[in-house]
Amino acid sequence: MDNVLIKNANIVNEGQVFNGDVYIENGIFKEIAPQISAKSPDVHIFDAEGKYLLPGIIDDQVHFREPGLTHKATIETESRAAIAGGITSFIEMPNTVPQTTTIEKLEEKFEIAAKTSYANYSFMFGGTNDNLEEILKVDPKRVAALKLFLGSSTGNMLVDNPEVLEKIFSSTDLLIAVHCEDEETIKSNTAKYIAEYGDDIPVKFHPVIRSEEACYLSSSQAVALAKKTGARLHIFHLSTAKELELFTNKIPLKEKRITAEVCIHHLWFSDVDYEEKGTLIKWNPAVKTAKDRDALFEALLKDKIDVIATDHAPHTKEEKDNVYTKAPSGGPLVQHALPAMLEFYHQNKISLEKIVEKMCHNPAILFQIEKRGFIKEGYHADAVLVDINAPWTVNKDNIAYKCGWSPFEGTTFKSRVTHTFVNGSLVYKNFKFYNVRHAQRLTFDR
Repeated sequence: MDNVLIKNANIVNEGQVFNGDVYIENGIFKEIAPQISAKSPDVHIFDAEGKYLLPGIIDDQVHFREPGLTHKATIETESRAAIAGGITSFIEMPNTVPQTTTIEKLEEKFEIAAKTSYANYSFMFGGTNDNLEEILKVDPKRVAALKLFLGSSTGNMLVDNPEVLEKIFSSTDLLIAVHCEDEETIKSNTAKYIAEYGDDIPVKFHPVIRSEEACYLSSSQAVALAKKTGARLHIFHLSTAKELELFTNKIPLKEKRITAEVCIHHLWFSDVDYEEKGTLIKWNPAVKTAKDRDALFEALLKDKIDVIATDHAPHTKEEKDNVYTKAPSGGPLVQHALPAMLEFYHQNKISLEKIVEKMCHNPAILFQIEKRGFIKEGYHADAVLVDINAPWTVNKDNIAYKCGWSPFEGTTFKSRVTHTFVNGSLVYKNFKFYNVRHAQRLTFDR
């Protein structure tokens, strides 16, 4: 690994922005100081004058589609897109083909990532109605979490047996991450609209079908079960204002047993965007009203919501162009998540310090990831340089996803990721990728 000296950076870390230099040796942040001189002639020097240096982003929820769905994406292609967006570590979901619901299948994914990933990696183990024995074999120091689908989504790993659910919550020390939507409510709503429209339901009804009621019913039950059993619960992709009453900002994140995240698309889009974007913004849970979006943003700023993630879930454009009932939910986001959040910074909605807290520090704290998520001496040198004032427009030529499209296509962002370092190695610079893979498997301090 190269030794690197980043000079004159505006360093954003732990609630502060300060100018300084950062020296990286053997993939580790070795020294952070107002001024540092090169230790030897072979040090690679980067002048970051005017740029901001952030810790590498940790995305706690992605779907990279490998194995089994590689016509949509692979660990290689999507981790490559991730580093273009400043994401240096990801946690990937178990609804691949085959599903990651045995130790054997989990380790097969780790083997793929070890060979092909551009970003640091971990995977969630998938829970089902009948694999508790396998869940109990998972090593919490080497696996991010247990993922449960309490509402069916892509891959149909629905856990719908209440007795099994309580047994899982009672039996594992793993963090339990959940997708919360009530299946019966969604089925009933879907049947109603199919009766009226057939398969070609107008996509504007997606948030009516996958409603506030469906979300709240499921998430409130999950929270109640976590409180009953003492399980460590993390609720993915909140989409409604009503759900926010289930969470607190009265204790530090390290002490919380019940945490929540919000995704980029629920902060950016609202139901008025279905008219223009159609199924391209069809996600589960659905993008809902502007009132919901604004409440989510406020809760994020007030620390009721702990992390920002992407739920990156690509499908081909051909798949998304189907009629409503056949168009899958999900979309690609890892390349554009940080630029979108920086757009909110330009709109004076959020500070750089708060963006770093929610996208870098808090995922590391919440998942107890060892020595990542901060610019600290002794930590792994995952870092991102950002030019706050370097406008660019998302188009087909600069989209890195294998699926080749983005819900942000045509959007002009004011800020650009200029350099991404993974374990001290430069892997991306100004729309150019380097064929360097120094990614590592994430480990956990548990």
